[in-house]
Amino acid sequence: MQILMSDSGYARVGERLKTMRAELDVITMDPSGALRRGSEAVDAVDAEVFWASLDMFTSRALPAFFARMLEGTKGKWVQVFSAGIDNPVFKSIMAKGIRLSKSSAQAPAIAEYVISHALSLLHPIDAQREAQEAHAWNRIFYREIASTRWLIVGFGAIGTEIANRLQPFGMHLTVVRRNTGALQHVANVRPTSDLVALLPDADVVVLACALNDETRGIAGEKFFTAMKPGSVLINIGRGGLVDEDALKSGLDRDQPARAVLDVFQTEPLPVDAWFWDHPKIRVTAHCSSIGDGVLGRGDELFLENLRRYRAGEPLLNEAGLREVGL
Repeated sequence: MQILMSDSGYARVGERLKTMRAELDVITMDPSGALRRGSEAVDAVDAEVFWASLDMFTSRALPAFFARMLEGTKGKWVQVFSAGIDNPVFKSIMAKGIRLSKSSAQAPAIAEYVISHALSLLHPIDAQREAQEAHAWNRIFYREIASTRWLIVGFGAIGTEIANRLQPFGMHLTVVRRNTGALQHVANVRPTSDLVALLPDADVVVLACALNDETRGIAGEKFFTAMKPGSVLINIGRGGLVDEDALKSGLDRDQPARAVLDVFQTEPLPVDAWFWDHPKIRVTAHCSSIGDGVLGRGDELFLENLRRYRAGEPLLNEAGLREVGL
C-alpha cells in the first residue's frame, strides 16, 4: 500500500506506522514538492492513500500534493486537515472515486474560540474596565449566562464541541440542522426552514454550518431583520454564509449588537475593508482553528482512520458525495 504524506507528518508518526506490521510504501513530499522514499529521491508516485495534514497547508505544499493525487490512477482514500470541503478541488477528488475523510481535530479549538468570545461579550467586561480607568466605584449589573438562549446553525463536530462546553453553564441551546433527531445537551432541534422564526429569541447565534448551495448567504437581510436587538453573531463557518452588506445594516440597528467574524468572503481581508475599524465587530484572521492541540489530534485521526481503512471498517468523518455537489 503506497501512502503519500508530508515529510514533517512522517517525522511525527513514522515510528507508529512501523508498528502496524503492514507493507506500507511511504512516499514523503517536502514543501517544494520533492518526493522521497526514506533518504532516496523518487520521481513519480501513484499512491493509494493520501494524508493532507495541516502542515501541508501551512507550508503551502497543498497545490503540488493535490496535483499528484489528481494525476494518479490508484488513489482510493484521502484524509484531509479541514472540516469544510467547499473548495472545488475536493469535488474533483471525489469525482475520481477517491473517498475523503474530513477532520474533526480543530473542533475543540474552535469551540473554545466561540465560548471565549461570547462570554467576554455577554459579561460587561468592557464597562468594568472603563469604570476602572475612570477610578469610578460603579457596581455594574449583568445578565447571568444561564439565562441566555443560544442558537447554533449546523451541528457537526464543531457544533458538538460547542454544546459540550456550554452544558455546564445551563443556558438554553437550540440547533438548526437538516437532521432534526434529538441531540445531547441540546434543548431544541429544528429544521433550517425555521431559522428566521428562531432568531428573535436568540442572544447568541453561531454559524457553524458548511458552505454549499443551500447555505450560501443564509445570513441575509431577512436573517438580520429577525435577529434579537442586542444579540451576538459569531461566524466560524465560511465567509460566504453572510451577506456582508446586510450585516452592516443590521449592526446599525443593533441586530446584532456585536459580531465576531473569523471568516470573510475575501481572505486575506483587504486592509481597507470596513470590518477592521467597525466598533461592533471583532475581526480575527481565520485563526479560530489553530489551537496548540490541533496538529496532534490530526495525527491521531489519520492513524485511526488508516487502521480502519486497512481493516475495512467505517471511516471517521467520511464525506458524502452530496457535500461536494455530486
